[in-house]
Amino acid sequence: MGPEVLVAAITAASVLGAALIAALPALVGMLRRAREAVEADGAVTRDHLVALQELLSARISDVRDDIDDVREDVSRIREWQAGHDAEHLLIGRQRPGGETP
Repeated sequence: MGPEVLVAAITAASVLGAALIAALPALVGMLRRAREAVEADGAVTRDHLVALQELLSARISDVRDDIDDVREDVSRIREWQAGHDAEHLLIGRQRPGGETP
């Protein structure tokens, strides 16, 4: 490696170092603004997730209430059907024409 190459490498490193030192405050400012933006977005995201959780909990509660209502309806229908079947057992089945079996 010749002295020209060594001088060129040192010069390039010096120029890059100087550029980095000059750009460092701007980079720090950009990173600070980026962090603040990410924190703000994170807060908004958390708020939306809380709202979504509340909405989901309300929907789950509604579905549970609907299922309970259906169960009650099925129970009433089964009670009615049992009573209806008992009536038919008590009166006996009649064939068309009024004959009993």
